[in-house]
Amino acid sequence: MTWIFGYGSLIWRPAFAYVERSPAYIEGWERRYWQGSTDHRGVPEAPGRVVTLIRQHGGRCWGVAYRVEPDARDTVLDGLDERERGGYDRVDVTLHRRDQSPVEGIVYLAAEGNPNYLGPTSVESVAAQVRGATGPSGSNREYALRLAESLREMETEDDHVFAVEALLRRET
Repeated sequence: MTWIFGYGSLIWRPAFAYVERSPAYIEGWERRYWQGSTDHRGVPEAPGRVVTLIRQHGGRCWGVAYRVEPDARDTVLDGLDERERGGYDRVDVTLHRRDQSPVEGIVYLAAEGNPNYLGPTSVESVAAQVRGATGPSGSNREYALRLAESLREMETEDDHVFAVEALLRRET
């Protein structure tokens, strides 16, 4: 059995078959808008910003763990490899589900050095870039607001995501 951890759009739009969905977190990581999106929430001439994970001692990133049946594993991972082709790699992690034993899982993260990596900047700069970007999957603003909304529905906090959201809402 395979578990997949979603911490961005996979939270609300997994677009693959799964048999179980559970809020979960991973330790030692935090979510940041440091990855450029030229194929989903932006275009090459005007990249959007989407989340990736950065190593952070004591960090915790909440998201959703999806359990995939063994016979669907290869199909699901092939689809995710295509979806996350803009600089994301598979990484093995331990997933901590609420009130359940930890399980081993897979997460896609965009490490520093990939062609679309944008790196750290102020939340004001992130919000300005997000506000103006649109790609084949829709507006980058919609992505950012939907991510914040999904985290609130899970009753979890993310200062970085919520700071970007606040700036986007303030300027409408």
